[in-house]
Amino acid sequence: MAISDELRKEFNERVRPIKDRINDCLKEEKDGAFSLRSLKEGIEEKKISLCEKMIYTATLQMSINSISLEMLETKNNDTLNDARKSIYKAIIYLEEIVTNTVDCPFSDLEQRQALVAFLPIEKKLDIVKKIGLAIDLLVSAFGENSKWKESFVEMRARHVVVAKNFIDMKQACKDYFDHESPVYETTAVYIRLLRGLLDKCAMDYRDRYELASRRLDDMRMAINLLIANRRIAIALGDNTESENIRKKALVWKTKMEADVKSGSSK
Repeated sequence: MAISDELRKEFNERVRPIKDRINDCLKEEKDGAFSLRSLKEGIEEKKISLCEKMIYTATLQMSINSISLEMLETKNNDTLNDARKSIYKAIIYLEEIVTNTVDCPFSDLEQRQALVAFLPIEKKLDIVKKIGLAIDLLVSAFGENSKWKESFVEMRARHVVVAKNFIDMKQACKDYFDHESPVYETTAVYIRLLRGLLDKCAMDYRDRYELASRRLDDMRMAINLLIANRRIAIALGDNTESENIRKKALVWKTKMEADVKSGSSK
């Protein structure tokens, strides 16, 4: 429908305070990122704060799209794309602390995880859930036919990888079985969330390989996500699931190798 000047003016008036707040957040993030260059301590706390700032900014940016749909009956792709960038920034701040390593022994991450030991697992779970919700809202707002559809596979995977690297898995596995632990329930929720997301992201990468890209690095990522999930199953003593994942990873690897031989992959 044609949007009248009056309606557009009303829309601009309604979103102006939101845009002002977004600009404030972006300036605060930019200043905060610049200040990291001179910090000698408290760097991780600052990056966590900046991560949360960008999650909040993304929600503000998506709210403008919601208002646009309500008032103008049209999607605001510019603000949705800004929100996509903000969510990536939030993830990157966590990657800079705990790395984006998909699969490795838990001991390899101990030094990195020590940097965020000041954060209780409840806070870590809260941040992980907020990023996940922001991604879900963004994917829904863009819709099924978005040009970013395939890139959301990467965004979700990067989210679950930092979520995995964010916690001391050895301690988490102990708390998972200790009903007397004060963080038992939170830890159980966190680990179940991780296992579900790792499995979904592995399937998403496998599907992207099969249905769209045919790129070997997509299939390799799918397999690495499976193996990362298997490490958690092994740590939890879940032998049945560990064996199921091992078999699935072997099937996928065999398929990938067959595709290489047939020349059907890139």
